[in-house]
Amino acid sequence: MKLLDMTDRARFGMTTAIGLVLSAGAAQADVTAADVWADWKGYLSSSGYEVAGDESQSGDTLTVSDVTMTMAIPEEDTTVSVNLGEMTFTENGDGTVSVGMPAEMPMQVQVESPDAEEVSVGLQYNTSDFDMTASGEPNDLLYNYSASEIAVIVDDVTVEGKSVDLGTVEFRIADVTGTTTMQVGELRKSDQKMSTGPVNYTIDVADPEGGTGQFMMKGQFAGMTVAAEGAMPLEMDPADFAASINDGFSADLTMTYSEGSSEFKVVDPPQTTEGTTKSDGGEFTVAMGAEGLTYDVSSKNMQLNMAGGDIPLPIEVAFGTAAFNLTTPIAKSEEAQDFAMGVTLGDFTMSDIIWGIFDPAGELPHDPATIDVDLTGTAKLFFDLFDPEQMEAAETGELGVPGELNTLDINTLTVSAAGAELTGDGAFTFDNTDLETFNGMPAPDGSVDLKLTGANGLLDSLIAMGLVPEEQAMGVRMMMGMFAVPGEGEDALTSKIEVKSDGQVLANGQRLR
Repeated sequence: MKLLDMTDRARFGMTTAIGLVLSAGAAQADVTAADVWADWKGYLSSSGYEVAGDESQSGDTLTVSDVTMTMAIPEEDTTVSVNLGEMTFTENGDGTVSVGMPAEMPMQVQVESPDAEEVSVGLQYNTSDFDMTASGEPNDLLYNYSASEIAVIVDDVTVEGKSVDLGTVEFRIADVTGTTTMQVGELRKSDQKMSTGPVNYTIDVADPEGGTGQFMMKGQFAGMTVAAEGAMPLEMDPADFAASINDGFSADLTMTYSEGSSEFKVVDPPQTTEGTTKSDGGEFTVAMGAEGLTYDVSSKNMQLNMAGGDIPLPIEVAFGTAAFNLTTPIAKSEEAQDFAMGVTLGDFTMSDIIWGIFDPAGELPHDPATIDVDLTGTAKLFFDLFDPEQMEAAETGELGVPGELNTLDINTLTVSAAGAELTGDGAFTFDNTDLETFNGMPAPDGSVDLKLTGANGLLDSLIAMGLVPEEQAMGVRMMMGMFAVPGEGEDALTSKIEVKSDGQVLANGQRLR
């Protein structure tokens, strides 16, 4: 699976470049309008874009009109271009430069490819009370910026020269303030911080084929903060992102958002599905560099209400915590590299209406349910994830085995529901030279300790409900007796499962294989 293909990277670079429009601080040194414009051009060029614009100087103001950014993606026969409109750079006489843009700035994003439809997206980038000041030195610039509102609105979409009426797509961010530093040496390094007031978004689109279908989502959250650090080579080849990473590219972005809510509707005649969501906020982190790729997303106190369509009754569910994290190596290496994966669905609850479907008599405890898994370990990759040729060879099997697992640590394992709970932890190593002992799987060596509470009580409830026949429950109890021993407390079982590199499998010292 391609984690980030070349077109995605072009869009990411475009978004980052547009984000620079929000960037900027105060250092006591002289900087000229030409210095600041050169910094913008250098940043965009480093991202892989060809930058053009008509420059004209009048007094202390440098005006650059018809600013365009173009990136070619050779291996995908695709070109991405963006028109940023007009920008001004005005020297203030105190060593600082004000950066100006029109309050309403139309932008065009065009994607052309001989193997796909030509798409043009017209955007309206609007700002209210926008202010940006650059200061510092030519290779060490600090930007301060603020705006009472920034809005991005999809104005029109054209596919193969034909206008497509999608409906309304807009994002509005209020009370924006932030700073960005840009330092140029062997690498171009940036450090950005931003905070905002309320964020509102509306996506209300119709069936582009002219049908009566509709998708609508409206939402808001009270505010957000963004912190981002990055480094990139002074010249990046968009066709060879793996080389850019080897040359020092890195990015680390963390966004936190406060409480919010949304409503949605999906119309697929003759059915209509509607619902609402609500949460107390959350956090999103993505980091990428030679050390690997990391995603980490979490949300607090999520609620979902939904009804209609194929759903026979209203759904009301909630999570106290919902989180997912993944860290994976991205470059081939002779040495083992760290990886991690975690999933948490904590304090899951659902309405009594849903419980009533399969537990009308209330036999089961309706306590919140939790799934919590935390895994870490080490592995080797035999190809670069961001090298298109190597990626294709890995997907088609030309490289053989794409990697190997060396160690696996089960730091946390918790599954609790309906009065029963399973917990565990353990660790394993893997011998990748032995693929015979376990029928093609690298031979593991390690153990896992498990504890199960409330299992017999749960079985009794399921029997009373008629969901599990008595004879099947007896078989389950016998299996638990083979793999587990009584633990401390009532209705508690423990088990130590050991796997030996010579093929032995033991449960509490009793050999099973």
